[in-house]
Amino acid sequence: MDDKTFRNAMGKFATGVTVISTFVDGEEHGMTANAFMSVSLNPKLVLISIGEKARMLDKINEAGTFAVNILSEEQKEYSMYFAGQIKEQRNIEFGTLNGMPVIKDALANIVCKVHSKHIAGDHTLFIGEVTELVLRDGAPLTFFEGKYGKITSPVEQ
Repeated sequence: MDDKTFRNAMGKFATGVTVISTFVDGEEHGMTANAFMSVSLNPKLVLISIGEKARMLDKINEAGTFAVNILSEEQKEYSMYFAGQIKEQRNIEFGTLNGMPVIKDALANIVCKVHSKHIAGDHTLFIGEVTELVLRDGAPLTFFEGKYGKITSPVEQ
């Protein structure tokens, strides 16, 4: 199979959208990612996947900490900015949680210290131990087949 077919198949999995953030050398850094999942309840662990060409890879390696910000449907612009889809410079006003920069009003801000990391192909998988989190109500920003979306109604049980 070629790369495009593989990418298209992976795009069939609908995800939420996050911004991964960290703090290095007195500056906040962020990148959009949808490769995020919970790993363990005891201890509380999450996983993010960062590409080898992403500037964020060195930042997380240096900081040893990161935050996962789960975006709401109103925060599409943050995703576009940190994905490099919006080119003009913006002054992003981060909040802070346990000294980490976080996206204000995200559905969840999850602060982690790096528990372990694993190189897998052209990505590094960071397992983060959750040290703090904040939750808010709202609807998530979603991503499916390369496009942003919304959840229109809750699924009935």
